This record gives sequence, structure tokens and C-alpha cells, in this order.
Amino acid sequence: MADIRICFIGDSFTQGTGDESYLGWPGRVCAAARARGHAVTAYNLGVRRETTDDIRARWRAEVGPRLVAGVDGRIVFSFGANDATLEDGQWRVPSALSEENARAMIARALLTYPVLVVGPPPAPEADKTARHAELAERYARVCRGLEVPFLDILGPIQSVGAWWEEVAAGDGIHPGSRGYGAIADLVDAWPAWRSWLP
Repeated sequence: MADIRICFIGDSFTQGTGDESYLGWPGRVCAAARARGHAVTAYNLGVRRETTDDIRARWRAEVGPRLVAGVDGRIVFSFGANDATLEDGQWRVPSALSEENARAMIARALLTYPVLVVGPPPAPEADKTARHAELAERYARVCRGLEVPFLDILGPIQSVGAWWEEVAAGDGIHPGSRGYGAIADLVDAWPAWRSWLP
């Protein structure tokens, strides 16, 4: 089997905050890939509270030691929820800048690695979910322009009862294992992900 090394780069939803199994969705989707015969090394590079500004500043330094020359290195980006958080009445990162950050990161990564992008999930508040949806549309547009597959999870996750049950029982933002399992199921069934793994 080819040795595939994947860096999952993003925020707390990438990291798996709230998951009592500490797998998050990246751990689950890679375990499923392994069960199908893919030799995958997963690096979870999600960091809580980070915006696209923060991720843009760090991602290359973190990827370099993990995706060294000679390996089959790949990147999955997933971010946006913290950009859409209000502080002092303003988004932490304006939507246009968030889009530009996404474009800059994805375009730079494509010079060296295959890339996939997973959009942000919904939020308990309708207005914040609307902000997440706006960013998802912007990221999807960036991905279309760069010919990178984009997975919009916001709509499908909104209808997952377990997600909201776990959010309510936890910190009010993050789900638990069933919620992350729902994201993993979406990614695992995604044709772009399936075809991405040789």
C-alpha cells in the first residue's frame, strides 16, 4: 500500500473538541480509509479559536516537517467558524478577507499537494449559521476557481439530531462523538475523498 500522509488543517471542529473518543472526524474518516486498505497517516492540525488569519500564518511551517519530500502528502483544509464569530459587533475576520485567506492558502498548497476543502458546520444561533453559510459559499467559489473539491456540510449537519443533542449537552458549540461521526460519514461518502485515495 502507498504511504499516504494527510494534514487536516483547521479549527476546533477539525481538532474534534468535545469528542469523548478524541478522534474527531479526521480520525474516523482515516480509520475507515484504513479499513478499506489505504495506508494513511493522519496529522490533525486543528487549533481551537483559530481564524483563517491564524491558520494562514502557521500552516506551512506545520506541514513542512510532516509532508517531507518523497512521501505522498495531501492536505484537507476546514475552517471558517471562528471567522464568523462576533467580537465588539464585528466578525473576527471580515468575510471578504476570509475568502482571500482561503484562496491564498489553497492556491499555495496546490503548488505542492493535492487539496480538499470541507466547509464549516452550522451553529446553534440562526444568525451565526447564516454567516457560516455565507463563508461556505465564498469558499466554494474559491474552490471552483482553483478546481479543488469542496464539501458543504452545513445543510446536512443541520438535520442531524444527534449533533444538536450533543451540542446542548456540551459546551453549546461543539458536538460529541456522534456529531463528529456524522461529519466523518459525509466525508467518507464524498466521491472526491474516495477517488482522492489511490
